[in-house]
Amino acid sequence: MRETLGLGKLSRERLSEVLRQAKGSITPKETAEILNLPLPKVSRILAYWAEQGWLSRVRRGLYLSVPLEASNPDLPIDSPWDIAAKIFSPCYIGGWNAAEYWGLTEQIFRTVIVMTVKRPHDRNLTIKNINFLLQTISSDKLFGLKSVWQDKIKVNISDPTRTIVDLLNDPELGGGIRSVLDLLQNYFKSEYKNVDLLIRYSDKFGNGAVFKRLGYLIEQYFPDEKQLLENCRARLTKGNAKLDINLPSNFLITRWNLWVSKNYKKGS
Repeated sequence: MRETLGLGKLSRERLSEVLRQAKGSITPKETAEILNLPLPKVSRILAYWAEQGWLSRVRRGLYLSVPLEASNPDLPIDSPWDIAAKIFSPCYIGGWNAAEYWGLTEQIFRTVIVMTVKRPHDRNLTIKNINFLLQTISSDKLFGLKSVWQDKIKVNISDPTRTIVDLLNDPELGGGIRSVLDLLQNYFKSEYKNVDLLIRYSDKFGNGAVFKRLGYLIEQYFPDEKQLLENCRARLTKGNAKLDINLPSNFLITRWNLWVSKNYKKGS
């Protein structure tokens, strides 16, 4: 068992109250509200508790409680979604993490995709051995979200249909177009399939490339989805997009204004 330094009576009472009321990770703002103390004083208190081994500092202004049985106060992160919500809010968990949560894939992804309205300088962060991939979005794209419980707080995550739209907008968030195709197939087979909602979300998202990629994939792999195919055709915009920006794209499918690689060229 780790050795922690003793605290005075007042400090113990304050720490107990913070641990009782805190939701997940601990921030100075939240602690100031709990203890009804000025923010600068609370920041010093939190730093002191961390020095004594009662809290683990995640990064500036963010701490985790340390269980008494822990042998080392430098704890790993058990709930990275909670950390993401505290640091990058307004935000939501998306991409392959959302697909995994909704059962659209059995793959386990160690990098956490965070869709945030913030504009971080570093979009690839590692915090306590957890990798975060940050994608900036506009505030008007914060729709199609669900709140789920992580530890003691609610975290926003894209719902199944919004997850598909995000992956069609940026296939890299799903591991590339091959993985997105598999996820789309699982979506069509799942209880979450909602063609009208998929069209409505795609309209609201406002990127014509979503309909180009979706229409082409439906035409090639899901010919029974006739209603969705016709809606994609009706929304075809000018300009050419790529099926996957990370793949060589040598063939232009003119009816979809879409560049594809030879592996996905079933016909022109």
